[in-house]
Amino acid sequence: MDFDLAREIMVDSQIRPNDVTDPRIVSAFLRTPREVFVPNARKGVAYSELEITTSPGRALWIARDTAKLIKMAEIQPADVVLVVGAGAGYEAALISHLADTVIALEETAQLVDAMSQRFATIGVDRAAPVEGPLAKGLPGQAPFDVIFVAGMIELLPDAWTEQLRDGGRLVAVVADAGGMGRGKVFTKAGNTVSAREGFDCCPPRFSAFDRKPSFSF
Repeated sequence: MDFDLAREIMVDSQIRPNDVTDPRIVSAFLRTPREVFVPNARKGVAYSELEITTSPGRALWIARDTAKLIKMAEIQPADVVLVVGAGAGYEAALISHLADTVIALEETAQLVDAMSQRFATIGVDRAAPVEGPLAKGLPGQAPFDVIFVAGMIELLPDAWTEQLRDGGRLVAVVADAGGMGRGKVFTKAGNTVSAREGFDCCPPRFSAFDRKPSFSF
């Protein structure tokens, strides 16, 4: 399979037509081999308009949703970015072409080690995989200019927004009560955080950040 051609077709059919035309973002997608981040049995559909499970509880989104959320983050060349729930590392690799430093946070040594190997294979040197609990973020290396949440959530932990620099942005897809998602950017100004909504989507969710069931009598 010609993965280079498939990558170009993905960009031309899934990203540019969906209002993501920033040359830096387009270049990041063209330079990042998506096939490296999917299981061997799924490499043939790596560039299809599909969500692809990469490990239990982790998946690559369709390219359109990833691109639109990255666009909302407004990542600058000097930014330090934390990717929460980095999974296979695809989003962190993409963002490494846009930012100065990317920290890819995952919960297990197995995922972190696999990411490190993938990054070394394709020459990603601005993204560092780190192990730790997702809900706590990475306070020891905060503050961050951008936090990118790589799974749909219902609840936004305070720890994440507390780790934003003044003027920093957190982007995530937040699910409503009906389970549908909305891309949002949360911007920190002093002690306040304001939210702006973007696009509708329904990517794979992080079930650990679902609302707890409530009971009434």
